[in-house]
Amino acid sequence: MPTCPAPVRPLDDAAAAELTALAAKLLADHNAATSPELLAALPGTCAQLSDTVRHALRPVDTADGLFVLRGLHVDDTELGPTPGHWSSVGDAGALWDVVLLLVSTSMGTPIAWDGQQDGRFVHNIVPSPGHESEQTGASSDVLLTPHTEDAFHPGRAHLLLLCCLRNHDDIATTAASIRRTALGQADVERLKRPVVPILPDDAYEEAQRFAGRPAPVPTLFAAPEGLTMRFDPAYTPLDEADAEWREAYRRLQDELARVSVAVSLEPGDVLVVDNDVVVHGRVPFTARYDGTDRWLKRASVRVGGRPTRPAAERGEHGYGQAALTAWPA
Repeated sequence: MPTCPAPVRPLDDAAAAELTALAAKLLADHNAATSPELLAALPGTCAQLSDTVRHALRPVDTADGLFVLRGLHVDDTELGPTPGHWSSVGDAGALWDVVLLLVSTSMGTPIAWDGQQDGRFVHNIVPSPGHESEQTGASSDVLLTPHTEDAFHPGRAHLLLLCCLRNHDDIATTAASIRRTALGQADVERLKRPVVPILPDDAYEEAQRFAGRPAPVPTLFAAPEGLTMRFDPAYTPLDEADAEWREAYRRLQDELARVSVAVSLEPGDVLVVDNDVVVHGRVPFTARYDGTDRWLKRASVRVGGRPTRPAAERGEHGYGQAALTAWPA
């Protein structure tokens, strides 16, 4: 497989075995990865992890805004065929749901959405017939435009985690950090202005029917450690903005494209993305729908006390979407 052009944090065999053994015990104790009792047990279980594992599971801490956790091992035969839709996954790959939840809990608080994938805390990302050209994780034929996850919502995740279960075709996830760009200061100041809204994407059908008026939001923010962003051009009505703002936005897109890296995940890899700093996407591919297609698990994480977003976001309606937390705050 090609070398991954992203920082890699290796887990040795002992650390990988420790993490998967704890996940297997949790699953055996609670029968299902979706069990409320299992979710409630996550913090206590994470406290049992060794210092070595917890150090490897610290949040992103470089300007790259991402890293690949490598060293976990997925048995392709034991996994079974790639499902044709997230709703038909059932308990397939449930151990990896729990592994991903443990990694997520080590970094913050896992969140879910009442309007996406039945409120699950771990989503399954698989190509699905009839969705090939959408701007969602179920697509395949088109470039998944680089974006920050759930940019339409003020309660979006601080961290996005993608666990690779299968990727026989080396399909790359793309990623680009705002802190690697060289955008001019005039453009930065222009994009800090709230000019146009970001609308809910096609994974949120209920949110797309929300009756409230969309409010404009800034694209860039100044945070103590550097610029952060909120970015989803596929769901941003750019034609509502003035010409100078659109030009600044286009230059931001060009800069993000210039610094973009392609990350081809191996089975067992967990890609951790700082959702305030990095846009992610996916290159096009042709889905076979024969049980061997790319299969990722996705989790979203909030990190308490992070000064990366403007206070004005707290007044947004979020298009009626409620974020769910894995345990009471």
